Amino acid sequence: MHPKAAGLKPAATSQKSAGLKTRHHKGLHIGLREGKLDARVAPTRDRTAARCQGILLDAGRGNSVTRLSGKVALVTGGGTGIGRAIALAFAREGASVAVAGRRLEKLREVIGEVQKRGGAGLAMECDVTRARDVERAVKGTVERFGRLNVLVNNAGTLHVSTVEGISEEEWDRVMTVNVKGPFLMSRAVLREFRKCGGGAIVNIGSVLGLFAVKDRAAYCASKGGVTMLTKAMAVDHAHEKIRVNCICPSVVETDLVKGVFNETEKGQAMLKERLATIPLGRLGRPEDVAEMAVFLASEESAWLTGAAIPLDGGLTAY
Repeated sequence: MHPKAAGLKPAATSQKSAGLKTRHHKGLHIGLREGKLDARVAPTRDRTAARCQGILLDAGRGNSVTRLSGKVALVTGGGTGIGRAIALAFAREGASVAVAGRRLEKLREVIGEVQKRGGAGLAMECDVTRARDVERAVKGTVERFGRLNVLVNNAGTLHVSTVEGISEEEWDRVMTVNVKGPFLMSRAVLREFRKCGGGAIVNIGSVLGLFAVKDRAAYCASKGGVTMLTKAMAVDHAHEKIRVNCICPSVVETDLVKGVFNETEKGQAMLKERLATIPLGRLGRPEDVAEMAVFLASEESAWLTGAAIPLDGGLTAY
């Protein structure tokens, strides 16, 4: 006779009756005991694939859940401003981070911060407009960490002028840094992404890649190129589980922007005028962009590719 039919309570020998509910999700064993998370990696047949892909929930009991655990990211222009904020946010979320750029001292400072917080990092001097430098940066990242899962194309430059006010040399410089750089970097990481069964590219574009303003002809053209490169690569490589998305910020409080909106009467007048166009009433912060980058690099955005996302305080809502 079944214990319930005899009016008896079964012994608490199963995990469920012992207060442990279990779920399995893609190689991750999750147990909930007395309201607490107990997560550990279940055995998988393909250890290489598991290592490359990372896991969405990685925490043991009593530890925080990190969103990029097991992933390796390469961030260009990672020494200051937005790139620095992205590198630190990725490290906070459990990723190993390589930063690349032209100012090695600044890059080393960022990696020093990463390491002080218990993360793993690598600083590499790299000119993103030179294919040899780009290949060396990718190779160095893989040699150090064993794989590469995420690329952030953040390095960029700005020029203020109409087409009549910019020299051919300056036009070429803007297009080379802002468009050729992401092209070279993205092309170089594809082979490593395929080894891991997929990957994520996060391009840092601009709202000026979505609409135009006066005196930004070269910049608008270059950032429009980044927007369309994002979409074209997303279509080309979706079947390989390689996602490509673009963050399109408005004005972000970097050192360059702070110099423009300085404490002078003219600087403050310019700031007041700019803030009047932003519904949320403030400029962006590097951390705003960094948090969006974390989302796009994580498995939370697994069904998102080819998107150009305005991050602008509501500017493009008008």
